[in-house]
Amino acid sequence: MNVSRNLGFSLERAGHAGFTLVELSIVLVILGLLTGGILSGQSLIRAAELRSVGTEFQRYRTAVHSFRDKYFALPGDMSNATSFWTSLGGTGSDVTCQNTAATGAPTCNGNGNNQVFTSVVNNDEQLRFWQHLANAGLIEGSYTGVVGAAYVPGGNVGPSKLANSYWWTGTSTGTGAPALLFQLPAGGYFNIGNTGAVITTAGSFTLMPEEAWNIDTKLDDGKPGTGTVMSNKGNGTNTNCNSAAGIGPPGDVGATYSLTNSNKDCSLYSVRAF
Repeated sequence: MNVSRNLGFSLERAGHAGFTLVELSIVLVILGLLTGGILSGQSLIRAAELRSVGTEFQRYRTAVHSFRDKYFALPGDMSNATSFWTSLGGTGSDVTCQNTAATGAPTCNGNGNNQVFTSVVNNDEQLRFWQHLANAGLIEGSYTGVVGAAYVPGGNVGPSKLANSYWWTGTSTGTGAPALLFQLPAGGYFNIGNTGAVITTAGSFTLMPEEAWNIDTKLDDGKPGTGTVMSNKGNGTNTNCNSAAGIGPPGDVGATYSLTNSNKDCSLYSVRAF
């Protein structure tokens, strides 16, 4: 009996010394399901972010049109903004005002030339643009109207649900950074997916070519060089985002998105947005 009990005890210990093949299989299946669920969830989140771009674009575009209908001016460029929301300082139209960050409705004037561009200091109208829209109750949030240390979605530039992105806007006049970057015809534009400056490092944008193509197709013609929605060149000299010549479109009718590239080398912009 003692031998039997001892043998039973030994067999019991031996039976629990490791996992059986069945147990290992169950663990692997569970890990596979968890991994698949995580990856699937990430894909769904990214798909929702991409869908939001079109919705945001239409919302901001509508807000600008509503602003023009109400104030007969473009946000940021509005020359009598301080008459409605008081001045941050100085004359309301000078460097003193434009360099002052807003914490509420008080603001600064643009130069009223029907272009959202620099009037006194660098990017002042393009940043007051968002504050004026918020003051008019056409978008949510509170905007500083100045660059500060960085561009902050919802702080001085338009926020987006697209990860690590924000909205930038302005008017290309044929001179200045926006024209050098995008080579746009005159007209208002929205841009999403970069920092509003020339980026030369591959993978530094926030859209893969396939994602840019997807959004472009839904909003426009799916071509990076034509239509109202177009794409930048990527890192400037290579075909990372699309096959257009130079830094980017417009006008390159034959350009196509580099769909085999899985790096985030694209941003999108829309000419004639307002």
